[in-house]
Amino acid sequence: MDKGFQRKKQQPKRQARGGSNNRVVKVPRREKSITPSELLYVAMYKPFGVLSQFTGEASQRTLTEIGLPQGVYAAGRLDQDSEGLLLLSNDGPFIDKLIHPRNSHSRSYLVQVEKIPDEQAINQLRSGVIIKGYHTRPCEVELLTADPVLPPRDPPIRERKNIPTSWLRMILTEGKNRQVRRMTAAVGFPTLRLVREKIGKLELGSLKPGEWKKVSASEIL
Repeated sequence: MDKGFQRKKQQPKRQARGGSNNRVVKVPRREKSITPSELLYVAMYKPFGVLSQFTGEASQRTLTEIGLPQGVYAAGRLDQDSEGLLLLSNDGPFIDKLIHPRNSHSRSYLVQVEKIPDEQAINQLRSGVIIKGYHTRPCEVELLTADPVLPPRDPPIRERKNIPTSWLRMILTEGKNRQVRRMTAAVGFPTLRLVREKIGKLELGSLKPGEWKKVSASEIL
């Protein structure tokens, strides 16, 4: 999720290649030499444990192992311990439009939490919670009645014998740093597994971890 929880207005940024996972640089504009026919939009299922960038420390897994088309970079990011839909493109202006906070494009997440949230906790999440002095925007939250069908995580989540788990669907219009995890923790239900299933109109669909496909801009916004 995009880095945030800061009061001042920020320009769209992306992760720096190499170095700390917290370093960011501005999203580059589309080069004039790229013609409309050369624009690429790629949807992929980012596996657990993989950074949303192409370089990292020696011990870190990166997008390099996926075999993606050359010249694309991630539109926003998913944390290393999160999974699911990641959009990549070589269209800088489109990525600016997609990730800029003023545009409020939705992102939908499947969230496995410890215990079963009651109605009070659900309503707190819907109304927004205070995290580091920032009040998160209102969002949509649904307690699922059945577990979603997802590929098994590698490695599996930790399970505690006497503590049940449940799944939420959360739809946000902002993407602060580790926002979903911090929100569920703030109301007493820590996140165990987090899978992004949708960005704008684009859905994860039948993609499996590490798989990707080309899509069109009209399928996203």
